[in-house]
Amino acid sequence: MKPEQPMTELESLAIIRNMINAAKTEQKDNGRSWIIWGWLLFAVSFLTALNLRFIWSQQTFFFWNLFGVFSIALFVFESIKKLANKNKNLVRTYYQDLFKILKIGFFISLAFIVFNMNIGLSPYRGFGLLINLYAFWILLYGAVSNFKPSIIAAFICWALAIACLFVKRIDYLMYLHAAAALVGYIIPGYLANRAFKKNIL
Repeated sequence: MKPEQPMTELESLAIIRNMINAAKTEQKDNGRSWIIWGWLLFAVSFLTALNLRFIWSQQTFFFWNLFGVFSIALFVFESIKKLANKNKNLVRTYYQDLFKILKIGFFISLAFIVFNMNIGLSPYRGFGLLINLYAFWILLYGAVSNFKPSIIAAFICWALAIACLFVKRIDYLMYLHAAAALVGYIIPGYLANRAFKKNIL
């Protein structure tokens, strides 16, 4: 059996370069999840505002309740899917592990706010807190991914969260929430998707 040949300096540099390029590619987000959730939040906000005008349902937050049921069902589906594919993705990166922990923290905080809104927290305060949480999550994503549109969007969302504290009508509140979904999720999502496609091609 021949002894293993030591790598040359050029070969070592090539391996390091490939590892760096792989890490950069791995950090690119296709933006699809931001686009999907953004449009869902945007639609639910507008449907709630329209429901206040046309009274399709006596429940003010009827569409939000539907959205909650859908979100829980999707969460269960995604959890089962990840468990089924657990052994297929043996290689994990620091970036993936970091976002996994951050997502857990985000969803616990989200559930905490939603729960409080269902036991008496004013919707004006509640939706302001939700948009504030969106802004923090978007800022984290933008900082970790070095994606400037998300960083800018986070500060706009914080401005919208502050505005929620001063409105006195639910329909205006829904318009502010829809604007946060548009600025914080949808627009950065499409920009990330465009950047991802350019990186792939």
